Amino acid sequence: MRIALTGSSGKLGTVVARELRSAGHEVIGLDIRGERGSGFVQVDLVDYGQVIDALAGVNDKHDGIDALVHLGAIPAPGISSDVATFHNNMISTFNVFWAAVRLGIDRIVYASSETVLGLPFDIDPPYIPVDEAYTPRPESVYSLVKVLEERLATELVRWHPELSITALRFSNVMVPEDYAQFPFDADARARKWNLWGYIDARDGAQAVQRALKNAPAGFDTFIIAAADTVMTRPNAELVAEVYPEVETRADLSGTETLLSIDKARRLLGYDPQHSWRDGR
Repeated sequence: MRIALTGSSGKLGTVVARELRSAGHEVIGLDIRGERGSGFVQVDLVDYGQVIDALAGVNDKHDGIDALVHLGAIPAPGISSDVATFHNNMISTFNVFWAAVRLGIDRIVYASSETVLGLPFDIDPPYIPVDEAYTPRPESVYSLVKVLEERLATELVRWHPELSITALRFSNVMVPEDYAQFPFDADARARKWNLWGYIDARDGAQAVQRALKNAPAGFDTFIIAAADTVMTRPNAELVAEVYPEVETRADLSGTETLLSIDKARRLLGYDPQHSWRDGR
């Protein structure tokens, strides 16, 4: 497929672009900054005119898009002011989705966030492991935008039943260079904010590919995390120390992720292959 990828110069986007190209897809990178060539187009996603023009075709780079992967955003709370985060991320996503619909691009995969689950879990999660079954619980403006984006997608697919939009609720993205700081065993509370979760960017790219291939028409959400935690300490010990009052719904004897990826495994065929424990 010819795939438009927003946020192509970001931490996750760089890896997604590489992996999609390795799988034989043509990738048109759309971002506010990046290297010339290799299908890159400089676009300010807050400007709808630039977005729809870039997706429709740019000179000799392409003459139409088969699918859209939307990763472009201020990537976390606390980087910019709340107002700047809302204006940038909400308007960018509306522009990208709306332009895709207007151009007949009917397959969209985009980055939602683990933050919709209630991160940083200063208020206890409803149960452990967490999954997609409970109502989103945003605790920051960044997360609020992610919830609103999911609602936007819900209504767009209601209006356009042929449209497929998949929200991937990515955990904290890591690349191999980050693993020198692992594990975080010294203080169970240092990484409690996301139940000690993470995602290797290469597995994040795999989730994108599986969603592009396997997601049906309609809208759905999936938690995307590594198969394990950032700790060597067993989950039972961590939960007993940090979340003693929370209901548990699985065997916590090991170090398996507490951000449930069962739904992504079952419906998308997601199968994470990378772990910090491998050392690379």
